[in-house]
This record gives sequence, structure tokens and C-alpha cells, in this order.
Amino acid sequence: MPEHVSTLQLAGAAVLTLAGVVWAVGVMRLLRRFRAEAVRELPAVRLPLLPSQPKSGPPRESVELSPAERDAFAGLVRRLGDR
Repeated sequence: MPEHVSTLQLAGAAVLTLAGVVWAVGVMRLLRRFRAEAVRELPAVRLPLLPSQPKSGPPRESVELSPAERDAFAGLVRRLGDR
């Protein structure tokens, strides 16, 4: 026990420390309880302004290239591949 600290100060520090630990434990229990309740209610929460999401993407689009366009594209790919 330090010489310059009275017994009353040590007891006060111990009481404050104990109160802080009890407060922290209480807050943690409250947070866990409310988080568990929020997780249970989560599927019921819906945003009415957002449209429902489509189940699949848009249809695929494709374009047939002429032989000249295919050659030009192949040349572009070769030129970009050389960099």
C-alpha cells in the first residue's frame, strides 16, 4: 500500500472500479439482448420504396461480326497484347 494514499482513497478507488465493471457488464448484457431481439425481427423489416429484385439478369445480347470486323478486332487485340 503506498504511503501517501489513505485507506479511504484506496477504498474509493476499489468501489469506483467495481462500479465500472458492473456497469460494463450490464451494458454488454443489454446490448446482447437487444441485438438478439433485432436479429429475430430482421426478416420482418422491409423497405417498401425499393422495388423487388429480379430473379435473373437481362437476356444476353450478341452481334455477329463480319470477317473484316473480326480481323480488325483480332489486330486490335494483338496490338494491345504487345504492350
